[in-house]
Amino acid sequence: MRLNRTRFTMTFNISVILVFILLIFIAPSTFLQDFTPEQRRTVGLLVLAIYLWTISPLPSGAASILLLAMMMILGLVDSVESAMSGFLSSALYFILILTILSRVLVKTGVDKVVASQLLRLNEKGPKAIAVALPVLIAILPALMPSAFARLKMLLPFVDRLNDSFGFSNHSVFKKYALYVIGLMNQNGTIIVYTGGGFPVLAAQLLNDYNVADLGWLEWFLIIAPPLWLALLIVNIFAWNYFKYSYPSETPDSQVQKAIQPEKYFETPRERKRFQFVIMTFLMMIIVWALTDNNVVPTLLPPMILLVIYSIPKIGLLNNTDIRAFDWESFLLLGASFSIGILLDQNGTAAVIAEQMMQFVPENSGLIFKIILVALITFAFRMIFIVPSSAIIVIFPVVVSYADITNIPVLSLAFLVILIVGGTNILPIHSPTSYFAFQSGVLSKKDHYIIAAFSTVTFIITAIIAASTYWILWL
Repeated sequence: MRLNRTRFTMTFNISVILVFILLIFIAPSTFLQDFTPEQRRTVGLLVLAIYLWTISPLPSGAASILLLAMMMILGLVDSVESAMSGFLSSALYFILILTILSRVLVKTGVDKVVASQLLRLNEKGPKAIAVALPVLIAILPALMPSAFARLKMLLPFVDRLNDSFGFSNHSVFKKYALYVIGLMNQNGTIIVYTGGGFPVLAAQLLNDYNVADLGWLEWFLIIAPPLWLALLIVNIFAWNYFKYSYPSETPDSQVQKAIQPEKYFETPRERKRFQFVIMTFLMMIIVWALTDNNVVPTLLPPMILLVIYSIPKIGLLNNTDIRAFDWESFLLLGASFSIGILLDQNGTAAVIAEQMMQFVPENSGLIFKIILVALITFAFRMIFIVPSSAIIVIFPVVVSYADITNIPVLSLAFLVILIVGGTNILPIHSPTSYFAFQSGVLSKKDHYIIAAFSTVTFIITAIIAASTYWILWL
């Protein structure tokens, strides 16, 4: 799903450009005086990227190509190949392949089978579903990587369940369910590094910056406890917020009994295709969990699976599925990687990290330094609409900061991952929260109160985990 960025007036955009030009003359003698000329141009490129990817009228795909061109115009790279280095990341192609494979799950009815199991709980009432739904969302990323695909899968069944209880369209049950499949769905996607585009990029960054080369199971054990704790706290808050903010409704028992079970397959062939897809997906996950990344690259199993699904006799994938991929996001992520690599290679990230030290009092403790990184990470996340761009840019800075302060880099790395992945204050910060907000069931007040509480909870949880639990993995 593509997000529609906020478009500002021509006067506003001209004002931003004039301020940018003014800073070109002021910055070198003020806050950029400790930077080399090349590093100053790199900071200027970073500021330009933030503008182009957030509030400029230029489409993000074209903006990404412009940024690659600016690297060469500003003399920040010595060749076209260097400017395009971000597109060599295996994470980009992992996202591409997993997104295409997700279409197979929809084609074979996996989404209907999983989601319709909720209908079996309708006789136990809405409270049983209110418990089962977040549990399902918490574990589903392991099988279905796309958060938006999970939302589209569950939304029709939420509507059916709401109707089956005889509730209104703006019932407490439906508000809570939309929070779960919208906001929580996006936050929970990092439970495994194969759970979506963002964790894939985060795992790649850990490897690229020599922080850690984690396997599927190691990632899960590191991130799952603090993530699930944060989600549990936010879920309890969200349920009670809706419960006490809106009048409760009593399920209509007669309507409740009228719901019909879902018919999954029309023919035996459809059933066999479903069983084949489930079996092969589970085999891929088992390979991820049990094999060493250095022996069997993470990208290899989905590559093979994509080819198998494309065999004519199987016929689950074709060129139409590949053309349907969001290539605009591909360009954006590739350009983001190129900028992140540039920040690291020419020392700009290290200098920015040294500037951060000016805000740290002498003899300050570990907790204070971790809190500082958490606040800076949150600020970067608020600037960037796309979480993947935010983490690509902030990650080299955090790694440099960890080296300077002797803070365990693994702790700071996962702190960044959890905060960036858990911050969705604005509806446009993720496709799923944006879609849930656009449904009209959740009011602005509903969204912002829960999103603000969720963000604070994730930040506090990340700080505590970085100070305690994640240090144990060193």
